Amino acid sequence: MDLLPYDTDIPCFPRKTTDASCDGLICLYNTYAWNIVVNPTTRWHREFPLSTFQRLDRYEHQVGSVSWAKLGFGKDKINGTYKPVWLYNSAELGGLNDDDEDYDDISIICQGNNNTSTFCQVFDFTTKAWRFVVPASPYRILPYQDPVYVDGSLHWLTTNVLSFDLHTETFQVVSKAPFLHHHDYSSRELIMCNLDDRLCVSEKMWPNQVIWSLDSDHKTWKEIYSIDLNITSSLFGSNGFALRPLAVFDKDKLLFCEPEYGDQLLTHDPKTKSYEFDYRFFSPTTALPLCYFQSLISIL
Repeated sequence: MDLLPYDTDIPCFPRKTTDASCDGLICLYNTYAWNIVVNPTTRWHREFPLSTFQRLDRYEHQVGSVSWAKLGFGKDKINGTYKPVWLYNSAELGGLNDDDEDYDDISIICQGNNNTSTFCQVFDFTTKAWRFVVPASPYRILPYQDPVYVDGSLHWLTTNVLSFDLHTETFQVVSKAPFLHHHDYSSRELIMCNLDDRLCVSEKMWPNQVIWSLDSDHKTWKEIYSIDLNITSSLFGSNGFALRPLAVFDKDKLLFCEPEYGDQLLTHDPKTKSYEFDYRFFSPTTALPLCYFQSLISIL
């Protein structure tokens, strides 16, 4: 396992990143200022414009409002195109002015659906423009939950496990989940992630943290890891967040990080039931670590 430095000229340090990479590409963004896709292997990068949500959120941020929406990034497996996606609650567009370039589109969407809970925007790298997807999700997005890309779809953990097919650009509920009824719906004790191209959810239920994996064929969930929180809390300390799984390596060893700041990496071996510190970032960070594989891919 290697930790490689990457430097590129970007407008300012990213406030947030997406929770996973796709085909060796990583999407970075500052909610109020810019978006960029980078390939750390080739040093290629490409910027793309702000969405309606970002333009509005920049204004709302100035008056003290905070948003929980995060940018998703993934690949349409049929056409081979890459798509950044914003899914955000309709209430977050309350400050949109009638002179905004997207005001008419949003008004039409709302007139056609009185129960609009969310808005969804997809960026097209060919036309260099954002477009609205209708209908969007019927379920509101929740705090602390990142969109996760797996096998041609982006997923959100809401009151259900929600999937957005990047080819058809449609939403659907994946399956019933055994963990949702244990927690309030804005819980920090649940983290969705991609492990070995499988959709997984990490659930903190003291004294253990269980990681569930979705069987995409049978639409069922099975437990694949159980982490002893008595041990990890003695290493990381204890807080309200679930530990954040990052990757599986050497067939079944689990790499995860301290959940709040991401400055410490820990390895868990389920066979020996051991825990070892793998790496610690000594410089201050404003983003959580993520894993990717090297590629030569770029977006023209």
